[in-house]
Amino acid sequence: MSRLRWPVILERAAEIVLSYDTGVTLRQLHYRLTSELLIPNSDSAYKTLSARTAEARRAGSFPALLDRVRTIHRYQTFAGSEDARQWLVEIYRRDRTELQAWNIYLGVEKAGIVEQLRAWFGDLGVSILALVGYASQTYVDEVVEEIERDDRPSVLLYAGDFDPSGEDIDRDFEARTACFDKIVRVALTPQQVEDYDLPPQMGKATDSRARSFIARHGQLVQVELDALPPDVLRSLYRDALMEFWDESAYLSVLELEASEREELQRGNANGS
Repeated sequence: MSRLRWPVILERAAEIVLSYDTGVTLRQLHYRLTSELLIPNSDSAYKTLSARTAEARRAGSFPALLDRVRTIHRYQTFAGSEDARQWLVEIYRRDRTELQAWNIYLGVEKAGIVEQLRAWFGDLGVSILALVGYASQTYVDEVVEEIERDDRPSVLLYAGDFDPSGEDIDRDFEARTACFDKIVRVALTPQQVEDYDLPPQMGKATDSRARSFIARHGQLVQVELDALPPDVLRSLYRDALMEFWDESAYLSVLELEASEREELQRGNANGS
């Protein structure tokens, strides 16, 4: 690791973080640097990157990274009833998908990418599912129960790693939920790995799915979804989403929402 040019790596790492319009996790940054062949895909490189970026942040020379695990937990509080009513006005929103023909879910293998999906598509009101590897049965049951309450056909637009497990996770989720009318794999595909010049890492020969993966693709490789530039991932999701999205229905809900928010605001002004 001492042979790596860390000042150059940190300079490029800062550029990558600042290129996102959302927060970036350390793991995402690691895989972006790996995809550019600046650091190896190893635990030691990841730990050194963590230590070096933390040191640079303490020195004020590196942008903040996203920590999805640790946060400050506290109840929402208000300075009084008027403050609470104003808060309700500000956060009020209808189900912005209620007039859509499809019940749309954006699925992703990595929890770290949820922040990007929320920033890019959260205003649309579509649901986001983070499988975080193979989904627990509790999560599967929760998804099934929710979809069964909706009369519309459901579609899952999914992105995951290109490796034996990454290809199998959505298959397993589809089989165990058995409630989606359509599942579209947004990324990663072998063609995308080639199109976006994503360098593969050595796959895990111990993976029980390695043999079937080699049979399909001719080699055992591992390419992380995090290696995709954010603008590319966003466009892949957007293109898939637009096949099922009715913009006019969305605008109608926004109009109704705005009208109802005004009613709340008037009630707040009247103290009722």
